[in-house]
Amino acid sequence: MSTNITQEFLTRCFSHGETVAVLLRQENPASTTQRIVRMERMLSPRYLAWLRYENLNGANVYIGVNPLRAGSRKRTKESVAAVRHLYIDIDTDGDARIAALRASDRVPSPTAILSTSPGKYQALWRVAGFNFEHQEEALKLIAQAFGGDPACTDRNRVLRVPGFLNQKYSPAHPVAVEYPTDATYGPADFRLENIDGNSVLPFCGNARKKPVGKHSHSEDDWAWVCAQLAQGKDASKLTRELASRRSDKSDPLYYAQRTVDVASAKLWLGLRIPIDDVITMLEVRRRFEIPAALSKARAREIAATAQRMIARQKTA
Repeated sequence: MSTNITQEFLTRCFSHGETVAVLLRQENPASTTQRIVRMERMLSPRYLAWLRYENLNGANVYIGVNPLRAGSRKRTKESVAAVRHLYIDIDTDGDARIAALRASDRVPSPTAILSTSPGKYQALWRVAGFNFEHQEEALKLIAQAFGGDPACTDRNRVLRVPGFLNQKYSPAHPVAVEYPTDATYGPADFRLENIDGNSVLPFCGNARKKPVGKHSHSEDDWAWVCAQLAQGKDASKLTRELASRRSDKSDPLYYAQRTVDVASAKLWLGLRIPIDDVITMLEVRRRFEIPAALSKARAREIAATAQRMIARQKTA
């Protein structure tokens, strides 16, 4: 553990004079302690030493990702002062999902990526120019697009703090961080407006409902692609045809590649082809289109997406 790591993270995320929420959560016995403090106090050696002591004695350390209004006593939505970050919490298929996020042209490079435990990540983007409504909508779309936790979309959410230990594991796992960039982003840097249920991962939990009996263009595309693949249509030709049909998309080729590949993976898994073979087949298909460094992670993420779609159909 290192308080230097913690101090750097906090000073990158917040400004002096701001108020933040600190949460300590003990696993056994279960207990939660919350403190609302100013940054000057949290950055003091004495306060960091106290957090370190609590962490070494089993408490997990979290911080609210947005500053609170001065004088706040609780960490409610109403107490949040301003939107400081967009974020995503990735709990499953973490290595593949974080690779897909890094490679995507729909979101810019995160300003911080936390490794919270093996294969699990939290990514943050420092932002300006978002109101609360736009932030929460963007959080839902980012979680949907990259398979993040759909519950982690509230503006008063807390995330782990690097430099401390994740005490959910034995032995405890140090929470690490890297900073791909020092940029601050605005709404125009996030290309989320055309995300839909067939080009990305679907919502879980409180999903947005569409009117019964109505189908989106993407649903029609999905049904058409599945039917064409079932009839033996060549995937490369199908990709080009779909891209030409959907020139309204911000990135027609990306949309077509993903739709065809997810549909193919679902078809192959339905034929009981092992998932490792499905991943290889997806890699080979796009070997001249997708950079080699990203190909396997992308293929794994797509195969996992298709696997979940099949599982949901079985439980529906």
